[in-house]
Amino acid sequence: MKPLYHPATKDITVEGLLYALSDPVRVRIYAAIAKSDCPRICSAFLDMGEKTLPKSTLSQHFKVLREAGLIRSERKGIQMNNTTRCSELKDHFGPMIGAIVDAYAWQGKKQKTRKS
Repeated sequence: MKPLYHPATKDITVEGLLYALSDPVRVRIYAAIAKSDCPRICSAFLDMGEKTLPKSTLSQHFKVLREAGLIRSERKGIQMNNTTRCSELKDHFGPMIGAIVDAYAWQGKKQKTRKS
């Protein structure tokens, strides 16, 4: 089995973080993991509300988040446990990641208000 790539903190870039968080689905995944007080398994995100994601698409989203340095994944049997690297990232990027997640949440609320 191929080992999972997790960049060293010094190798994480703003560009990589912005790319990973440029997709609303990845932001929702990251935010849910960040809010959780325990590791989250990938299959917990198959149903993202309005649509069900194919496993291959979900795997790609987790790979992008992991290789950007936002999450840490660990294999446990056939499951993949995911946690955020919030404490490591906060020292290097301050409130940037939280601000991006908050902006998506604000945008989502604004869009729901327009549809009503």
